[in-house]
Amino acid sequence: MNSFIINGPGVLRGSISLPGDKSISHRAVILGAIAQGRTMIKGLLESEDVLSTVDALRNMGVKIDHHKEEGMVIEGVGLYGLKDPGQSLNMGNSGTAMRLMAGVLAGQSFPSTLVGDDSLSQRPMSRVVEPLLALGADISVQNTGYPPIQIKPVKRLKGVDYVMPVASAQVKSAFLLAALCADGASRVKEPEQTRDHTERMLRGFGHSISQQGDWISVMGGKELAGAKVVVPGDLSSAAFFIVGAAIAVGSELILKNVGVNSTRTGVIEILRKMGASISYLNENTICGEPTADLVVSSTPLRGVKIETHQVARAIDEFPILSIAAACARGKTTLHGAEELRVKESDRIRSIVCGLNELGISVEERLDGYSVTGGEILPGEVNSRSDHRIAMAFAIAGLVVSGSICIKDTLNVRTSFPGFVELAASIGLQIYEQSGSHRG
Repeated sequence: MNSFIINGPGVLRGSISLPGDKSISHRAVILGAIAQGRTMIKGLLESEDVLSTVDALRNMGVKIDHHKEEGMVIEGVGLYGLKDPGQSLNMGNSGTAMRLMAGVLAGQSFPSTLVGDDSLSQRPMSRVVEPLLALGADISVQNTGYPPIQIKPVKRLKGVDYVMPVASAQVKSAFLLAALCADGASRVKEPEQTRDHTERMLRGFGHSISQQGDWISVMGGKELAGAKVVVPGDLSSAAFFIVGAAIAVGSELILKNVGVNSTRTGVIEILRKMGASISYLNENTICGEPTADLVVSSTPLRGVKIETHQVARAIDEFPILSIAAACARGKTTLHGAEELRVKESDRIRSIVCGLNELGISVEERLDGYSVTGGEILPGEVNSRSDHRIAMAFAIAGLVVSGSICIKDTLNVRTSFPGFVELAASIGLQIYEQSGSHRG
């Protein structure tokens, strides 16, 4: 079992570039594969999660190569050009890969089965099956609602209107990807706005996706055209260092070319409400995605009530936001975040247990938690094989007089390969060790 050892206290200083955005990377590879012609992707995140998507598409006959100058080059096969893989497609640890690929495969002419590792096999998939069934797909999961996902070919999907019961960018994207192969127009409505990378990227690949009020509409049967894509730095990855620079006294940090899509910036809004000093420089738009250099310096934080309308736009950042809350004066409360229960771990439980281990008072609720800020103490935290829990508690080491051991950290490479090296380069005293004994 791999572990992180962090010796504190520490200060973060310097200027860094983040790995490419994971959500955008998945979508760029998928749309490049089902477009006609060549797609070139620069800045692609080559993490285990994204490579699961790449491997699945290669197994279905898509030529995907990496070139030093051009980045990832994909020879698209069109909407209906994928081939029967003749085997189950392993999505590894990636819920994004599994849900988006279910959408892609729902309208194909061959049967397919999507499987994953032990962690992914315990994540709910009924939520993505239901909208695909509405489109006419022949798709099923186990009685428990968990993977594997089995898909059988149908003559044709048919366009429908679908109202999503739960806000989920992955489910919305699966519906939109399947709707590309449906007869006529399909529309989807979400209860709260979620990240809109799929919509933006479909336009970049030549699709005339439209939005009227709360309804997002796509017309089936229209081929996509290969495109050039530049993937910005991942805001979810940047969030660890944003919080680190905010809580570690004397820190000053610049994070270059980070995606600041407004459907993703809930974490920045929440931190600013807590008193964090975060500013934008060199704002730009690349391939339809807004980007900026983020400048962060340390400042005292205060506890806040996190509004429910911010939850969907910061859903991946609550592990690291809980560390900010632990360092803030007063109480921070979160409601309406039941979705955290069904991530790579039960993140509400993982956050509560981790903070308790480090001496922080926290109250667990079914849909969130309340954290009372205080002194973070040395200790040991089990990440429960959850990459975001592991990285969040590693950042907590910046304010500890002593050391923190984070156990079960191997899955960090699913989203952020090179985390340890990058964190160490700007001042986090962190090292990784194999084995179960604390160093």
